[in-house]
Amino acid sequence: MELPRDDDTLFAALIARDPSYDGFAYVGVKTTGIFCRLTCPARKPKRTNVVFFSCRDAAQDAGFRACLRCKPLDLKRPTSGALETLRDRIKTEPDRRWSTDDVKALGYDPSTVRRAFQREYGVTFAQYARSQRLGLAVNRLQQGGTVMDAQLDAGYESGSGFRDAVSRLIGDAPIRTTAHQILTAQWLDTPIGAMLAVADDAGLHLLEFAERKALPTEIARLRKRVGPICFGQHPMLDTLARQVDDYFAGRSTSFGLPIVQKGTPFEGIVWDALQQIPAGQTRSYGEIARHIDRPDAPRAVARANGANQIAIIVPCHRVLGADGSLTGYGGKIWRKQWLLEHERRVASTPSQL
Repeated sequence: MELPRDDDTLFAALIARDPSYDGFAYVGVKTTGIFCRLTCPARKPKRTNVVFFSCRDAAQDAGFRACLRCKPLDLKRPTSGALETLRDRIKTEPDRRWSTDDVKALGYDPSTVRRAFQREYGVTFAQYARSQRLGLAVNRLQQGGTVMDAQLDAGYESGSGFRDAVSRLIGDAPIRTTAHQILTAQWLDTPIGAMLAVADDAGLHLLEFAERKALPTEIARLRKRVGPICFGQHPMLDTLARQVDDYFAGRSTSFGLPIVQKGTPFEGIVWDALQQIPAGQTRSYGEIARHIDRPDAPRAVARANGANQIAIIVPCHRVLGADGSLTGYGGKIWRKQWLLEHERRVASTPSQL
């Protein structure tokens, strides 16, 4: 399904700050000589003062300069400067226990930082930093470190507080963490929002957008079906991060990681069928039902499609309604439209792959 490109539709998308056009359409403002994303938060120009472009090069060739606010030349959408800085600091200092005064010392307002992390990841900055510290501590326990060292690394002054935190995470006392195969989680940043990835040595269990409403339920189900989850580093997730970057950069639409999400036998058949839909193409629920020799089960296919926990790689976004309309997508409909448009463009220019 291709995004409509007429100027009236694009102007309406500009006024609505429609994110599904991000990267596929740009607006040039004649009175300023600047071009922007359609999602730019700047004050909207008059209809008579704008011209639209399908790519950044076309806008620049026409003499427009890139907006410094929405940064249309960047691949990833702009985020709060505070978010980017603090996220990088946590990566370089994962065992640091951050305080409000630390945030203020960097020149940021704590309440602004809290809202920025909630918008992007669904958790506050304090919760984000704590999850990274706790993950580091549990990983050290897994590698044979002492409970006291792990407790101090995680920034817990109270031994009981640390035990309670780890117990909630893995369902056991810290002294017995080596008996568990802990699933590892990481945040992945993409042009259309943060994604949560969960994997272990066997493969990838979950890849979802942070805004998916069902994500807390999926995490709880995953912990119950497979085991405890902890933030940390894992080679499987490092490979995934590189492949996700390649996907969004248009260098590749294929992935080479084992998928180990658990479901019913029927769900597994549907998920396999989804992976057979080529990038740049779509199928209806009925077409998939016929493909798996269950022509009477399009609704069951729709339910299995919705139960998929591996976004993009198991491409449930490539499934449309019988009339070709965009149907429900847990990661939000605008992302489904964005992914389809991205894949259509990549598939039409194979030399980029």
